[in-house]
Amino acid sequence: MADVTPSVSGAAVRRRRTARLGPNLVLAAAAVFFLAPLLAMARFALQNVPVIFLGRSTLFKNYSFEAFAKAFHAPQFQGTLVLTLKLAAATVLCTLALLVPTALYVHLRLPKARGLVEFLTVLPYVVPPIAMVAGVAAFFRPNARWFLNSNYALVPFYVVLALPFTYRAIDAGIRSIDVRTLVDASRSLGAGWFTTMFRALIPNLMTSIVSSSFLTATVVMGEFTIAATLSKATFPVFTFQYQTSSARGGVALALLALVGTTMLLGMLTLLTRRGPRRRAVARF
Repeated sequence: MADVTPSVSGAAVRRRRTARLGPNLVLAAAAVFFLAPLLAMARFALQNVPVIFLGRSTLFKNYSFEAFAKAFHAPQFQGTLVLTLKLAAATVLCTLALLVPTALYVHLRLPKARGLVEFLTVLPYVVPPIAMVAGVAAFFRPNARWFLNSNYALVPFYVVLALPFTYRAIDAGIRSIDVRTLVDASRSLGAGWFTTMFRALIPNLMTSIVSSSFLTATVVMGEFTIAATLSKATFPVFTFQYQTSSARGGVALALLALVGTTMLLGMLTLLTRRGPRRRAVARF
């Protein structure tokens, strides 16, 4: 028996290592698939050496932030970036104001309608953005041109585009807590619906609210089709137009947007991981 046990344990260790080999290879392939384009973009934006002249002797030469500096000093850079940040903030507020009460009402009063609501929130995946904006623009241009003339006309479109992500984040947060017990306890203590919402429910849903806010902001920071179709000078549209006159500068701005959205998703991951460890307490 003394000779059999080590061989059995060694075989088990080898099986575990073999079982982990497949997932590790998939992760490595995914890392190369996503990081290789980013590294290529960073090299093109930072290194002033044409690709045909790249070699061992020039691989680490002529790196600078010149392309970023020129892009930052472009006339439309600050205005388009500020507009996109304003649109992101307005979209986040509208999304939360629409979805948080809706998700709570469906969970408390209409649980049978949850499937229908989930189906409606998936529709932005089915309808292409270009088809949606073309149909809406065809209706509003002859009837309410003042609406499309405003830059904030993009907010409703962005709210619709973010629905598949934001609704599921909020719905997951609602399912993770005992909403009915919190509402009944708050109402039994004499609190109204407004007090119950902002002092009992929202503090317990803060993690899902933050998650949906970051996801919405990420959608707004990268949306191009709708803004270009409606001729709005947002940051993605400016990045595309600037690339036609300065290829390195356009790639630098695209890299900046990718890094910014990646940082947002990283912050979302950290907040989501820390959220369950904190004990949520309702305040009355």
